[in-house]
Amino acid sequence: MAAATLLTTVPLAGCGLHSGTVIPSDVGPGTLGQGLPLKGVTLTIASKNFTENVILAEMMGLVWTAAGATVIDRTNISGSIGARQAIVSGTADGMYEYTGTAWITYLGNTKPIPDPQRQWQAVRDADVKNGLTWLPQSRLNDTYALAGNAAAVAKYHLKNLSDVAALSKSNPSAVTLCVDNEFGVRDDGLTGMEKAYGMQIPKSNLRTMDAGIVYTTVAAGKSCLLGDVYSTDGRIPALKLSVLDDDKRFFPNYDAAPELYTKAVREHPAIPGLLDPVSAKLDNTVAQDLNGKVDVQGEDPRAVARQWLIDQHFVVPK
Repeated sequence: MAAATLLTTVPLAGCGLHSGTVIPSDVGPGTLGQGLPLKGVTLTIASKNFTENVILAEMMGLVWTAAGATVIDRTNISGSIGARQAIVSGTADGMYEYTGTAWITYLGNTKPIPDPQRQWQAVRDADVKNGLTWLPQSRLNDTYALAGNAAAVAKYHLKNLSDVAALSKSNPSAVTLCVDNEFGVRDDGLTGMEKAYGMQIPKSNLRTMDAGIVYTTVAAGKSCLLGDVYSTDGRIPALKLSVLDDDKRFFPNYDAAPELYTKAVREHPAIPGLLDPVSAKLDNTVAQDLNGKVDVQGEDPRAVARQWLIDQHFVVPK
C-alpha cells in the first residue's frame, strides 16, 4: 500500500486516534533494550494512515519503550507528505518509510532504481541534507502486483506479467482487469505496466473500483481475471489469491526502512541498534500475516505489533 499513498498530500493536522497519547509501558527488554539505554528519554513516533505503516510505527515505539523511553504516539497521519514533514521538522523522531516513495515523491526523481540496495543507498545519501537518517531497509517491499483467483490463473497458465501480455495478444477478451482509481492512471501503475510489457488491453476490459473491492471481486473469479493488489496486503493469503511475478521488474521497490530525525539519532546513538534487528526480520510474508490480523481479523495494530515483538523475543510483557 505504500504505492497507493504516494500522491496523498493531506496536511499534518489530520492525525489518528492515538495522536499525542503515550504508549503504555507494558513491555520490557528482551533481546533488545537491555540496560535501558533510552531511560529518561522522550521520543515521538509517526506513521501514515494505513494499517501496515501504523503497525511498523508501533513496533518502533514499543522497542523504544522497552529500552526505557517515554514514547508519544502520533501515528495515523493522513497522507505521505504530512507524515514525512513530521520527521523533517522534528515534530516526530521516527517512522517506517518506503524507499520508492522517498525517491520518487519526496526527492523528485522520475525513474526508480531497480536494485533495492542501490535504491536505499541513493535515498539515504540524498536525505542527509534534509536532516534525516535512514537505517538499513527491510525485505518488506510493499509495491504493486497483479493477482487473480487461483483457478482462473491456472486455467490460462499465468505465472508472470509477460504471460499476461502474451494472453492479451492471443486472446484479448480473456484479460479483464479490476483496478483501483489510482492504479488506473499512474505511470508506475497500469499505464506504465502496459507499455513496459507490451500489453494490449482494451478499455472495455477494465473495471475501475475502490481498492478494497478489487480483492473480493478478483477472488470471486467472475468479473475480472486479474486485479491490482499491494504485495504485503493480508487479504492476499486470506482470499487465496495468486500473485503474478513482475518478471521485468517494472514496479518500483517500496522497501520499508526506519526514517529518523537525525538530531534524535545523534543525541541517542542506541537507536540504530534497537531498530536494525527488527527490520532484519521483516519481509512480505510477515507483513501479510500482521496486516491480515488487523484488516481481516479486526485486531488492534499496537496489539499485533506487541505480540509479534514478544514472539521474536525482542521484548517481554510486563
